[in-house]
Amino acid sequence: MISALIIDDEPLARMVVQEYLQAFPQIEVLQECGDGFEGLKAIQQHQPDLIFLDVQMPKINGFEMLELVDNPPAVIFATAFDEYAIKAFEAHAVDYLLKPFSKERFTKAIEKLLAQAPAGPTPVTKTNPLLEEAAQSPGQNERIVVKTGTKVKIISVQDVEYLQADDDYVSVITAEGAFLKNKTMAFFEKTLDPRYFVRVHRSYIIAIQQITRLDPYEKDSHLAILKSGAKIPVSKTGYVKLKQVLGI
Repeated sequence: MISALIIDDEPLARMVVQEYLQAFPQIEVLQECGDGFEGLKAIQQHQPDLIFLDVQMPKINGFEMLELVDNPPAVIFATAFDEYAIKAFEAHAVDYLLKPFSKERFTKAIEKLLAQAPAGPTPVTKTNPLLEEAAQSPGQNERIVVKTGTKVKIISVQDVEYLQADDDYVSVITAEGAFLKNKTMAFFEKTLDPRYFVRVHRSYIIAIQQITRLDPYEKDSHLAILKSGAKIPVSKTGYVKLKQVLGI
């Protein structure tokens, strides 16, 4: 048996998947979920082999949910999301179904899944650059979704003071504390609005509104003093970027 979850905020879409799955008794649906929060909890609870996943959902979208899963199961996307982003997943998901999809198209996706036996379904690779590219969907430059223990926290970018490289993660620093995100500095540099965030050092991105002053430091470098009192190193290149944004 292949255990599965259906994660989609549209009841009709979930019903269609259930109906089409009747032709495949070897796939057992353990639970239906109406949003990413519920889906994440269900994945942690059931550890399914497969998920049918929508992208555009309230609270957190499908991409954000996958980022929070430690060991993602195999994924068949069933979504109306822009095809350009979905194509980025073709090599990293079992298949994608662009809504509205026919029973025949659904059947092809399941046959593709079953053809992978006995090795089992191939899970999504979270760290692949294509995932980062596709994850830059509308709205994601306004928030950062992180997992703290078993809880999910949504951080508004307006609350971010700065970001700091932390081994294979990025620390998102806010007044509440630091939160680790499994992303790269390059991802945030590309995703965050350059009018409000500047990468001032290979290890730091600063929120412009948090800067109180710039102090000279060693050689051609500077220190950015933030409202919180934090002192952030600014490289020569970063200083040029800052002057452009600040108009000085």
